[in-house]
Amino acid sequence: MSNTKENIKRGSCPVYKKCGGCQLQNLTYTEQLSFKQKKVEKLLSKFCKADKIIGMNTPYHYRNKVQAAFRTDKNGKIISGVYQSGTHHIVGIDECMTEDVTADKIIVAVRKMLKSFKLTTYDEDKQRGFLRHILVKRGFATNEVMLVLVTGTPVFPSKNNFVKAITKQFPEIKTVVQNINPYRTNLVLGDVQKVLYGKGYIEDILCGCKFRISPKSFYQINPAQTEVLYNKAIEFANLKGKETVLDTYCGIGTIGIVAAKHGAGEVIGVELNKDAVKDAVQNARANNLKNIRFYQGDAGEFMEAVAEESEKPDVVFMDPPRAGSDEKFLSSLIKMSPKTVVYISCNPETLARDLAYIDKNSTYKIQKIQPVDMFPHTAHIETVVLLSKLNTKQHIEVKLNLDELDLTAAESKATYEEIKEYVLEHTGLKVSHLYIAQVKQKYGIIERENYNKPKSENSRQPKCPLEKEAAITEALKHFGMIS
Repeated sequence: MSNTKENIKRGSCPVYKKCGGCQLQNLTYTEQLSFKQKKVEKLLSKFCKADKIIGMNTPYHYRNKVQAAFRTDKNGKIISGVYQSGTHHIVGIDECMTEDVTADKIIVAVRKMLKSFKLTTYDEDKQRGFLRHILVKRGFATNEVMLVLVTGTPVFPSKNNFVKAITKQFPEIKTVVQNINPYRTNLVLGDVQKVLYGKGYIEDILCGCKFRISPKSFYQINPAQTEVLYNKAIEFANLKGKETVLDTYCGIGTIGIVAAKHGAGEVIGVELNKDAVKDAVQNARANNLKNIRFYQGDAGEFMEAVAEESEKPDVVFMDPPRAGSDEKFLSSLIKMSPKTVVYISCNPETLARDLAYIDKNSTYKIQKIQPVDMFPHTAHIETVVLLSKLNTKQHIEVKLNLDELDLTAAESKATYEEIKEYVLEHTGLKVSHLYIAQVKQKYGIIERENYNKPKSENSRQPKCPLEKEAAITEALKHFGMIS
């Protein structure tokens, strides 16, 4: 792939059909954005009108994380590249129009060094050999590079000389890590690793915050568009400086740390991955933030526990994996009832499913949908969604008969919609205007005659169930309409 510039002009990669990494190479970038916009609108327009997708000015070489598999062919030639989609056949690649240029050069350089250092590639079938994969991460703001050599054996002949040679050729490499993975597995990284050079991590700057990146930590692949994505999420949260913010699925703490630095009063992050939590804690310290703390655990279980607490967050950021959230998490979110939810999604299909659940089971209003193109030339789409607690005074239109305007003092303290919302929030029960009217009448609050009349002579008026009557009574007490 030596003719990358020509391919960029043409908008096509010569191996994209074999590679499978880019699904939209046959479209111009304008056509790609149009395709993604239509997909988002098809899936999400029933909730809210989607804003125009935010694309990249230069949609090439944006990937700050690049990994390559290694093998030796039957002629003894060492090949590095990516697995062909759905197979373990390696497609040889020297450079890619979506990958960081420096990372690609490092991978090619390592491949060329193997024979001079008498290092072999790993044979999965025979389960022997040395180098399986290479992982390169680069901080685009700091230009710090991490090189991870994934090996099938812990034995690394001439490792010191190898490290000296590669770091001399690429001084931007600030750390070299050997990750040992001797198992027959689809996972690239194994459980054991050794730091051969440097600190074992690099740092980058995102949205004005410093982040520590280790071999296993998740960090957004496209930093330019990540800033767009996170700035939009912070804009949607509309932080004023006093809010308690919950950052779920927080990873190494990126969005939570950005929020803590840019307007949140207090931030709580929760993440299942222990390594990511360690990085998150270090990241908070590196940014001198005292208003953020992290917990290791399942986001859904954490949400269930927090939903039972009296002090609840004002804003919840949720950034789940491609599978989306689950019912346990979403039901706890609804029970917790924060004023604002900002959903950052990497999969519009599961986003549509989760929004449908929230829309059906809560009073949240889906107010804004903003798609962002994080992965040009692929079919992936990131979307930021703003959900707010329904403000009945702003969003409910109530048609009144003239006789309904003759309100008593008690009636004027809360509208029917406010009573319905209170009951739903505190008990999970849905009550009708009719049931509210029946309970109000029971306590002597004057009701207009038309509320309690059946629609026809032969129809029976349904009576409010005792469970709902108790919930409505509690709401009337809360609003001071009865003692």
